[in-house]
Amino acid sequence: MKKIIAMMMALAMTASLAACGGNGGEESQTPASNDPATSESVAGTETPTELSGTVLCVGSTSMEEVMKTLAEQFGNDNDGVTVNVEGGGSGAGVEAALNGTADLGLASRALKDEEKSQGLVETELALDGIAIIVHPDNPVANLTVEQIAQIYTGEISNWSEVGGSDGEIARIGREASSGTRDGFESITGTDGACQYTEELTSTGTVIEAVRNNPNAIGYASLSAVAEAEGVKAITVGGVECSEATVLDGTYEIQRPFMLITKEGTELSDVAQAFFDWITSPAANDLIAGAGAVPVAE
Repeated sequence: MKKIIAMMMALAMTASLAACGGNGGEESQTPASNDPATSESVAGTETPTELSGTVLCVGSTSMEEVMKTLAEQFGNDNDGVTVNVEGGGSGAGVEAALNGTADLGLASRALKDEEKSQGLVETELALDGIAIIVHPDNPVANLTVEQIAQIYTGEISNWSEVGGSDGEIARIGREASSGTRDGFESITGTDGACQYTEELTSTGTVIEAVRNNPNAIGYASLSAVAEAEGVKAITVGGVECSEATVLDGTYEIQRPFMLITKEGTELSDVAQAFFDWITSPAANDLIAGAGAVPVAE
């Protein structure tokens, strides 16, 4: 009887030791709980990397208001990110994208064939009307596209010829590299034929010149004119320059706001994230609030 009891106790001890040894083996294969990286890998829930860094956007001064609005919001949403927006004109934006001196080029016109042939790619961010502006004291309230073209080429030189008061017309425009000028001249069919009284380097200076001259006429981005004081936007062919008329195509003098990148050049993570966000419907309200017409659906 004693032998039987002894044998049973020995078997129980052996089974207990085997069980302990098995548990120990399993524990040795389990990641340590104080290793976050390993734990995340096992769980399959890696923590997303927070965005950080700087994004540089260079180009069209007409796009500055929209881009600065978007840049500010993106920076507020991402503490480690700064988005800088610099002007210089659409030509500068195309050049910056081509040379890689900016993450995103800004152009208020479509790319030309020779620019596309160099590997540049355009992405439409928004649409913008080019408002025709005069001094508030000018009685002229409407012009056709043909009359505007005739004014800028010098065929019409006095306001009295289009129903205004007697006075020689001062034709205010942008510098040769401006996307606004390129858009205006392309739409009105006046490429290389305009006889400018003044050629200025920014939207703001065009508005200021018209504000200070009762006989002046100028053109400027809708997004800039909407908040400007001391100038009057006239109708073109009886159609007001507004977000609605630009979007439905009834306002004739309009152009695109383009983001310019270079094919084969990869954007940084932060620049790509900014690009993806501003071209999505999530940015539409901000774009509209800045005076342009969003196109993302």
